[in-house]
Amino acid sequence: MSKMKKKNRHIGRKILFGVEILVLVLLVGALFVYAQINKKMDKLNLNDEDGEDIQVQMNENIAGNEVLENYTNIALFGIDKRDTDGGYGNSDTEMIASINNKTKEVRLVSLYRDTYLRVDEDSEGNGIYNKCNAAFNIGGPEKAISMMNTNLDLDIENYVAVDFKAMATVVDCLGGLDIPLSYEEIIHTNNHCVETSEQTGMDYEPIPLPEEIPENQAEIYGTYHLNGVQVTAYCRIRQTASMDMGRTERQRKVLSMMTEKVKKSSLTTLTKILDEVFPLIQTNFSKSELIKLGTSLLAYKFEETTGFPVSYVMGAEVTKPVTGLDCLLPTTLEVNVRYLHDFLFASESYEPSDTIKIRSEFVAEKTGFGNASVTKEWQYLIKEDTDSSGQADSGEGDTNNSQTYSEDDGYSDDGSYDVGDE
Repeated sequence: MSKMKKKNRHIGRKILFGVEILVLVLLVGALFVYAQINKKMDKLNLNDEDGEDIQVQMNENIAGNEVLENYTNIALFGIDKRDTDGGYGNSDTEMIASINNKTKEVRLVSLYRDTYLRVDEDSEGNGIYNKCNAAFNIGGPEKAISMMNTNLDLDIENYVAVDFKAMATVVDCLGGLDIPLSYEEIIHTNNHCVETSEQTGMDYEPIPLPEEIPENQAEIYGTYHLNGVQVTAYCRIRQTASMDMGRTERQRKVLSMMTEKVKKSSLTTLTKILDEVFPLIQTNFSKSELIKLGTSLLAYKFEETTGFPVSYVMGAEVTKPVTGLDCLLPTTLEVNVRYLHDFLFASESYEPSDTIKIRSEFVAEKTGFGNASVTKEWQYLIKEDTDSSGQADSGEGDTNNSQTYSEDDGYSDDGSYDVGDE
């Protein structure tokens, strides 16, 4: 009997020893993966050479907001570097990724590139209004994030920026994506592939066209397996009836598809992405912050996506006479910011900051597109207590119809900003 107990104790020790070995192996493996990732992150274009974060602006009372503290908000930029003359280049894509820190739910918002917003100020502190994607050209990610924060009441401090080649390389590392395409999307994707291939130095094959042109060219015709150049070209399409709204929707769809594919990828594939893509990424995240985000990747759940603004007027015939630009006017900024905070943070009763109200009133007075121009679907977001004084602070300039930019300030007569004159 005593021998049996002794033998059982030996078996128990062997089982315990085996478990300890297994745990040790897993721990060593985890440390090895961490070390490899940490080593490869040295290739990242981290924007913290001086050990300091970029200095972004936020509206008063936004930093430390109790609701926003439950979320990690990140600015995502797709950079068009075709004709920058050494400058930053316009941001071809501006997106906000908002991560619920508790549920790991992710919501994406695309900021329409032609949205008329305050992007900078002149030497006297008067607001300069332009298409929002000009902010990146003026001052890189620091200016672009400040534009997002101060026009949308956000607390963004971190960003990730990629160009066409980075996007195409990630898709190729993942083995391509299967994307449903309409006939018109096939045509435009093939057209954009020519320049995208030239810019990235990467190859592609034209997507084969159907033998017969379908009656409805906007309907999905079939699903096609696309490589990196083709997917990047697909994300650039603005020529369909949905214009920039359709373009940004395609971008959000592709980003969601890429994330799901990454979650299912092997260590070999992930290592390849680290090797080939990280040198092409610009960010101000620290290595430890990126690793922390990466360890939660499997838990992330992509939820709804949308574009900003949801209520607007557009068309050169109505916007150029009052702004000098063929742009997209939020109607109103205050209404759209209320919607944005409800969508991202479930803040149904959100009250925009005084800064938002002042800018909203300024643009409404300047252009003539105020509460009466709000799309019917969003009129419930109009608040009767909106300040109607028409007064703007010193940071907003005059409230008449004169332009808030001039050639002397580096702006051409169409409102575009020339980095070379800065």
